[in-house]
Amino acid sequence: MPELPDITMYLDALAPRIGGQPLERARIVSPSLLRTVDPPLSAAEGRRVVGLRRIGKRVVWEMEGNLFLVFHLMIAGRFKWRPEGTNAPAKVGLASFDFPTGTLLLTEASPKKRASLHVVAGEAGLAAHDPGGLDILAADLAAFSARLQSESHTLKRALTDPRLFDGIGNWLSDEILHAARLSLFQLTTKLTADETQRLFNAVQQTTRVWIERLRAETQGGAKFPEKVTAFKEGMAVHGRYRGPCPVCGSPIQRIRYADNEANYCATCQTGGRVLADRSLSRLLRQDWPRSLEDWEAKLGGGR
Repeated sequence: MPELPDITMYLDALAPRIGGQPLERARIVSPSLLRTVDPPLSAAEGRRVVGLRRIGKRVVWEMEGNLFLVFHLMIAGRFKWRPEGTNAPAKVGLASFDFPTGTLLLTEASPKKRASLHVVAGEAGLAAHDPGGLDILAADLAAFSARLQSESHTLKRALTDPRLFDGIGNWLSDEILHAARLSLFQLTTKLTADETQRLFNAVQQTTRVWIERLRAETQGGAKFPEKVTAFKEGMAVHGRYRGPCPVCGSPIQRIRYADNEANYCATCQTGGRVLADRSLSRLLRQDWPRSLEDWEAKLGGGR
C-alpha cells in the first residue's frame, strides 16, 4: 500500500501536471471504484484542480467550487501518467482522467478491487474521510507520546493504526522500528521515556529520509513515479528476509500475517529472540526456534 512517502511523491508529480488544469473528462472502467453518487463524478468535469493534499494515505484533489475527489489506493492501486486520451488498460484499469496536459490512469493489479474514489462536497464532507491520525512530521514529543499511550497495543499495530498516526503502513513501520531498535510486539504502554524518545526520533527521521529518497528518484516530481512498491532499494529490513541486517549483519527475520509480512532484526530489536510467526509456530510447536541461535541451527548454520 502506498504510504506517506509514496503519497508525497505522487503529490509532487501530480502538481505540475494537473494543478490548475480543468478535468475534461472522467472515464470510470471498474464500477467498484466509485463509492458515492451525490455529487456525481460528472460534476467535477470542466472544473479546475485548485489544490492537492493528503489525508492519511488518501490523495485528495480540490476542484473549483469546493468539490473534492478523494482517492484511496489501498494495496494495489497506482497512478500512471500517459498522453491525453489514453484508455485505461484491460484487466487492471479502473479509470482514466483526461486533462489538457495528459491523461492520468488509475490501475489496480489485484482482483479484489479495493481502491476507491469518493466525490464529496465541502470541507465538512472531506473531514468525514479523515481517520484522525496524528501528523507525525508536525507533532512534538509530548503529542506523540500521548497518542502512543492512549491505547494499549503492540508498537506495530499502533503505528499502522490510521486513527492514531497518519500515513504509516506496513513497510514504513518495519523501517521505523528497526531504526528505533524496538520490537514489533512491545506494548505501547510499557515503553520507557528513552524508548519513547527513540521511537519518536525514528518516526520523524525515517519518514523524512524516505521522502527525500523518493523525491530524488523522481527529480522532485519531474519524472512521474511508475514503480511504486512496498519493497524499495536501500530498505534496512522490510522485504529482506534472511538478508543481512545493515547494522549488525544478523539475518533478517519474518512474521507473516493475513496478506502481509513484517520484518525485523532479532539482534537489534528483540535481544536475539525470534518472534513467533502465528501460523508457523502453531505448525512447528516445540520445534519453533526461540532464539536467533536456534533459528540459524535449524537452517544448518544460517545457510
